[in-house]
Amino acid sequence: LHPASTTHRQLSDSDLKACGISDNLIRLSVGIENAKDILADLENALKEAEKGN
Repeated sequence: LHPASTTHRQLSDSDLKACGISDNLIRLSVGIENAKDILADLENALKEAEKGN
């Protein structure tokens, strides 16, 4: 989730900055999955994201 463009989109740039919400901030929400599975999924996602750069 990208808070600056979703949950906090109504805030001005200065308000976002005051709240510590930068444009490169993402929010990660995980469930009750095994921690090793979550970390493996994150690692794979980050590798794929790097390919897009």
